[in-house]
Parts: sequence; structure tokens; C-alpha cells
Amino acid sequence: MSRRYDRTDIAKVGVWSALVALAGAVGYIVSVPLQVLDVVGPLQDSIIAFASSLIIATPFLLAMLALHYVVPEEKRFWTHAAVLMAVIYATYNTLNYVVQLATVLPAGYTWTFEDQQGTVGPLSLLNQTPHSLFWDLDGLGYIFLNFATLLAVPALEKSGAQRWVRRFFLANGLITPVFAIAYFYPTFSVPILMLGGVPWAITVPGCLLSLALFFHRTSQVRPHASENVPVAQGADSDPGGSSTRRDR
Repeated sequence: MSRRYDRTDIAKVGVWSALVALAGAVGYIVSVPLQVLDVVGPLQDSIIAFASSLIIATPFLLAMLALHYVVPEEKRFWTHAAVLMAVIYATYNTLNYVVQLATVLPAGYTWTFEDQQGTVGPLSLLNQTPHSLFWDLDGLGYIFLNFATLLAVPALEKSGAQRWVRRFFLANGLITPVFAIAYFYPTFSVPILMLGGVPWAITVPGCLLSLALFFHRTSQVRPHASENVPVAQGADSDPGGSSTRRDR
């Protein structure tokens, strides 16, 4: 038997993927004032920040993959390129956050603005302190996330349900230089954190929320047969999914 997934099926996956990624983004945003204002300890804040950030990565990748399959075929070069960028982001950042949550934090390694070297010990190399190995990996990952949204812009319409997705994707791509300064400026401080963090706290949630709304609208519209996406069609199945025999 064969099954055909249409745009509405894929859009439903896109809705939930974008919403889960949005929840992760909100969780990270909440962790920033907790860190700056010392509301919780460095260990607890790091757990909130890394766990929330981990929630963004794979759902964002799935949302971009869903977008690739719901845009017209002639525009899929751009969404294909965006998916490739999202793969790099998800790989870098998932690796980082798993290392932090599974290895670094359980060993008690943290850092503060006053002590940016962080905990000294055998695992110091793995600790994501400012300008460390995993700090740079984290920054690169988010730059590739920005590239993913920027590359998807030409595939999106300037009107209708895609208009706000396009605007937020473009804005998120354009903040990349500021974001890069926040990560790679020689010194790190609260003002530098805000320089990159405030725009990110607007554009990334905006990207994910507008994308979820676009997918929701798309999931309500039944597509034409030509928009169906064939999946796992067997050699002995006809395009409609019924089994046939050919006599020779």
C-alpha cells in the first residue's frame, strides 16, 4: 500500500514543531534576567538556559523542513538551502547543550560575570564560559540559524499568510552582525549580552510564532492533488494506493 501526505499533513507537523521551538525560545529568554539579577544560582540558571535552548534545535529543524514541503516547488532551492543551514545549527547546538547538561553541569562547573573563567578543573575545556570552545560553537550555531531564516526569505510571499513570516525571517537574518559582536567581542558584559539578546528575543520568537500561524492556516486548506507528497510508494502500488497486477 502507499500513502500520500499532502500539504495539510505536513503543515500540522510544522505547527507543533514551531510551537515547541517557541516554548524553548521563551524559556531561554526567561533565563537571561534570572542570570543578570541573580534570582537563582549560576547552576540553576544554566540548567534552565541550556535545557530551554536544547528544546529549540530539533523542532526548528523540523519546522524548516515542513516549510520546504509547503512552498511551491519552484521556490524550494531557497528552502532547501535553509534546511541545510538549520541542520548545521541543530548539530552544533544539540552537541553543545547535551555536553553541558549531561557532563559539565552535573560536575558542578559554572561561571558568573564576575568570574568569567568559571570553575577550574579537568572539565574546564568543556565548560561554556565566554570565548571558550563551546561558547564559539554556540555562537556559530545561532549564526547558522540566522542564515537559515535569511535564505528562506526568497521562497516566501510578500502578502497573505506568509507576509509576517517573511518579515521576521528577514529581520532575524539582518541582526546577524550584531549577534556576532555579542558573541565574539573581546570582552563580555551585561551590555554586550543585551546588544545581541534584545534583538534575538524579538526576532526569533517572532519567526517561530508567525511560522506556526502560517502553518495553522495552511493546515486548514485542502490542497489540489498535484500538491500531494508521495511517501513510501511500493512498486506494486498504483498512484492512488490500490494494488494492481500486470499480466504478461
